[in-house]
Amino acid sequence: MSNCACGGGHHHGGGGPFAEGRDLVDFVARAHGGGKRDQPIPGGGLKANCQGCGAPFTLLTFVGSCPACGGVHAVAPPRSDDAANIQFAGADYQLP
Repeated sequence: MSNCACGGGHHHGGGGPFAEGRDLVDFVARAHGGGKRDQPIPGGGLKANCQGCGAPFTLLTFVGSCPACGGVHAVAPPRSDDAANIQFAGADYQLP
């Protein structure tokens, strides 16, 4: 078992599953060596509206892009039960 704080404990370095915006997207994209990034969200994903352009889409993986504008969104695995927890990295964000 690793010492990763993805389960909601303290995360050193300012990020973690409760970070917001770009910080949360960076955290999830890099968590577990990038292994969480493309994993499917349980239950078939979260229906949302892009926080950049407003287009409706379904976030199917923990990190995903709006099909209309490419805006990158993410949700932390322990908070993936509610679309309100989806965070947006900003229009100019590029995945690491």
